[in-house]
Amino acid sequence: MYDRNALQQLIRDKALKFGEFTLASGKKASYYLDCRQITLDSQGAKLVGAGMLELLAGEMPDLVGGMAIGADPITAAILTLAGVQNRPLRGVMVRKEPKQHGTGKTVEGPFQPGESIVIVEDVVTTGGSSLLAIERCEAVGLKVKRVLAIIDRLEGGREAFAAKGYELTTLFTIRDFGIGSL
Repeated sequence: MYDRNALQQLIRDKALKFGEFTLASGKKASYYLDCRQITLDSQGAKLVGAGMLELLAGEMPDLVGGMAIGADPITAAILTLAGVQNRPLRGVMVRKEPKQHGTGKTVEGPFQPGESIVIVEDVVTTGGSSLLAIERCEAVGLKVKRVLAIIDRLEGGREAFAAKGYELTTLFTIRDFGIGSL
């Protein structure tokens, strides 16, 4: 069901941009990965969801989720395909800021303290967004198992997760696109 080559080509065609960019981490870069071009596309969402479910095989958590807005379509894709496969799974959305109305939550979704979660992300650079998501999920009693991402830029994120005791698993690294040194 997961077609790695098709997803790689879709990323190459639609998400990988060259030029001068400032990343969320504040770093300057000569390329940018706009994975919303993939995760908000029906074929891309299907491929990402299938790839992520394959990475979860054998270790299905209670929940998946990550930092809004980037993780939201990934979470939805994983949940939709899990539902099609009759695999029980729920999701959460982690807010950057608490809601200013209603319950004021930073973590939204059908969860109970003590449940396991895998954090999902589109692109990992330094790991900052996912580390914040981990912190917020743990603050509400969730047990973070690991982090899954579409692409690792190989710029310190994996090491930042490891320093905190978390494993990062990705569908690709930037080397899969011919960028970066070996």
